[in-house]
Amino acid sequence: MTNNDIFRRVRFIFNFNDSTMIALFSLADCVVTREQVSDWLKQDDKPEFKELSDHHLAIFLNGFISKKRGKKEGPQPEAENFLNNNMIFRKLKIALDFKDDDIIETMELAGFPVSKHELSAFFRKSDHKNYRNCQTQILRNFLKGLQLKYRTDLVGDADDEPVDDASSDS
Repeated sequence: MTNNDIFRRVRFIFNFNDSTMIALFSLADCVVTREQVSDWLKQDDKPEFKELSDHHLAIFLNGFISKKRGKKEGPQPEAENFLNNNMIFRKLKIALDFKDDDIIETMELAGFPVSKHELSAFFRKSDHKNYRNCQTQILRNFLKGLQLKYRTDLVGDADDEPVDDASSDS
């Protein structure tokens, strides 16, 4: 999964329009244009497609945390220049205020059960002996579960990639 895939899926799951996407960046003290957001949302075979950097995805996810949990007092967290699946998973967990049971339930919705022990390994420090890398399959199924949980308005298969390369505000 690329950063752009994650960006598109979060937008789709929570039904964010372009203005909301731009506002999420501004919550993390970053100014982006509608054109940038639109180019990041394009499919990678389109000429206008632009790759979303780890840094910009981190800013977006930090803004998502601020939107869902409220903006922290004082200086805002510094956006990472490098992200891995564990960090993305952790940011989504924080934004949604999910506990282990919430994640387990979400993974079960996607038909991909995980145990508490397995889950806790993803959120440990990378130098911990029980740390485990979060594989793309885990993150993809978590996002699929979120889609099933939050997009109850949809009829169809949650395996379908959300396609959103329009830059409308609807």
